[in-house]
This record gives sequence, C-alpha cells and structure tokens, in this order.
Amino acid sequence: MTTYTASISMSDPNAEHYLLAPHERASPVKPREKATNVKFDRDHRETIGEYTSASARIRCRNVDVFYGEKPAVQDINLDIGNNQVIALIGPSGCGKSTFLRCLNRMNDTIQDCRVTGDISMDGKPIYGQDVDVVPLRAQVGMVFQKPNPFPKSIFENVAYGPRIHGLVNAKSELEEIVEKSLRRAGLWDEVKDRLAQPGTGLSGGQQQRLCIARTIAVNPEVILMDEPCSALDPIATAKIEQLIDELRELYTIVIVTHSMQQAARVSQRTAYFHLGHLIEVGETAQVFTHPQHQLTEDYITGRFG
Repeated sequence: MTTYTASISMSDPNAEHYLLAPHERASPVKPREKATNVKFDRDHRETIGEYTSASARIRCRNVDVFYGEKPAVQDINLDIGNNQVIALIGPSGCGKSTFLRCLNRMNDTIQDCRVTGDISMDGKPIYGQDVDVVPLRAQVGMVFQKPNPFPKSIFENVAYGPRIHGLVNAKSELEEIVEKSLRRAGLWDEVKDRLAQPGTGLSGGQQQRLCIARTIAVNPEVILMDEPCSALDPIATAKIEQLIDELRELYTIVIVTHSMQQAARVSQRTAYFHLGHLIEVGETAQVFTHPQHQLTEDYITGRFG
C-alpha cells in the first residue's frame, strides 16, 4: 500500500492550516512568503529544544543502542510526559523504532543488540538486573506496524493477557475487562454480537483496534505504537487517530510515524531523529512551524526522507 505524506514549510503562513484535520480547515489559504527561522546548521548534532518534562513517566539519559559494534542510536536524552502523545519522526533507518523498542526492552529479543545509558519509569530503572520483562511489557504495551491478532476468537484475543497475568479471578470479571477494553478501543459495537468468531476475520483497521484492545486489557501505563496506521486505509487511519486522542486521557503514548499530518494531528510533542541522533524536540506546532535545526526543516519540507 502506498503511503502519502505532505510537506509542510515552516515559512508557509498556511502551516497552522495544514496542521488541522481537513474538516477543521478554513478556506482560502494565504499566499506563501519566503522566510526562515532556522538557527542551527546541518552539522550540529546536539539535541535542540526542551527534552525534559515536568510530568515525565519515562526518562532516558545518554541512551546508545548498538547492533554488534555498529551504533544505531547515539546519546539520546528524552522525557516522555504523562498523559501525553509524543511522535517520533524521521527518515527510514534513523533509529526511531530502535529507540521505541528500548522503552519496553523489546530489543532484548534481537541478537547482538546492546543498550547502554539510563532509562527509568517512575524513577525505577527498567534495565536493572532484577527487572522482570514480562510485567514490564504489560506495563509498557506495544502496538506493531502490522495488525497481529492471535489465531483465536475476538473474545480470547482480549482475554488472553488478563488471564495469563492473573488479573481476574472469575469469568464475570474477565467478561467485564473484555467489554471495557473493546469499548475503549472503539470496537465493541462492531463485534459485540460475534465475539466467538476469529479475530483474523476482521478487517485490517478492526484488527489493529483489536490489538489495541488486547494491549490495554492488561491495564498498561504507557502504550508504544510503531507506525500503527501504515498498513491501513484512510478511513481506518482516521478511526485509529481518534482513538489515540481519546486514549491520551488514560495513558502515555509514544508513536512512530512517517506521516507528517498524523504527527501533527495526534501528538502534543514531536521528536525528530536523523542518522541515530535526536536532532530536535519540542511542542508539535513549534517543531512543524518554527524548527530551529536545518535538518528538521529539510525533512518536514520534503527535501529528503
């Protein structure tokens, strides 16, 4: 499936217009004027912007990731704020998905992958020797690029996590969690009469929402999303984006996306990665309309990526 992305120029007086969802846009737009606010050139590699957060759930300091001896992510400092959506953007191979997987130790499953630095959640290091990754990955759930429902019924897909983690003692409690999770994922009304049918029989967008319901069924505190809409059509994508905005009230969300419009619509903060470095981070509107680094402007305006 072809993915379409639009370029947004920070010198464009219509930039704020493009950051809105289509139905929110005013018309007509203003003519473009030539201007620039860039302060740092392409060779500058220290992170620009405020990488700390007063309400941080996750703190990352001096994080490096290596595949063998090859560095994939270098010296990342970033806080993930509570009940906030932060978008990680950048060209393919820049390290954003590698960094995302550090946050719940999914990189542990990759041979020869080594993570250094400090990553803590609520002040507790997640790479400590005494940390059990099973409850960690329930606490920091993940939604992958391609929907991956289990070859089980819709009900069992959602019930699986609470059951194996011992979160329920009675069938009625399990049924309540399944319904609550499907409602939060915006899927209950579409599947409530066919819970016994296979989850793999749902449409792509429904399968992705089922995977989100499966993730939130174990009551996570943080949800990681690795390009959750890249395989979906525009209608399914719009439903997922609306869901992300609703889930922000209950969870902290980190999303990797190649879509400029999506990052602008769903996130409050945006972090731009380039060749393993965190180049710039800040409020989403500021990053898209007034970037401080030349590389950020080059990417957002479509000069590369």
